[in-house]
Amino acid sequence: MNPSGTAIHGTTILLVKRGNHTAIAGDGQVTIGDTVIKQSARKIRRLFNGRILVGFAGATADAFALFSRLENKLEQCQGNLNRAAVELAQEWRTDRALRHLEAFLLATDGKSTYLLSGNGDVIEPDDGILAVGSGGVYALAAARALLRHTKMPVKQVALEALRIASEICIFTNSEILVEEL
Repeated sequence: MNPSGTAIHGTTILLVKRGNHTAIAGDGQVTIGDTVIKQSARKIRRLFNGRILVGFAGATADAFALFSRLENKLEQCQGNLNRAAVELAQEWRTDRALRHLEAFLLATDGKSTYLLSGNGDVIEPDDGILAVGSGGVYALAAARALLRHTKMPVKQVALEALRIASEICIFTNSEILVEEL
């Protein structure tokens, strides 16, 4: 879902945390309507000297604007992801121009993990797993099952869960990028 309540099509982003290891995986598909425009987009970025991983689902230009804003907040907050996330969510919800941006961000510093939205949401999961985008529910279910029933490392869990989502969701492809902290 996107902040205005309609489904975001064309991407799946998954964050998986187990112990001291965290990974974010994202597929590469970009669609406009029912047409695939690109198959190898990078929807995951490293911010703040590589110490913060962020993935996005939603409009690409909106995500780039949010990456930049989050990077600025991280600089202002000296790398404190919790403070930067809260400040970005507040600004995103209240700023006249920002509140029209349609995207979700998943962010982690390896200790904390957050889902950020234009509604002012800063959500930290109970189980260390977050997923957004059109295949998010499939990736989330697959990641939960893999974490509960295997000893796979988080990077492999994220990759396999996104592969499963790509087999179910037509807006998610198997061109998967995984980054780990």
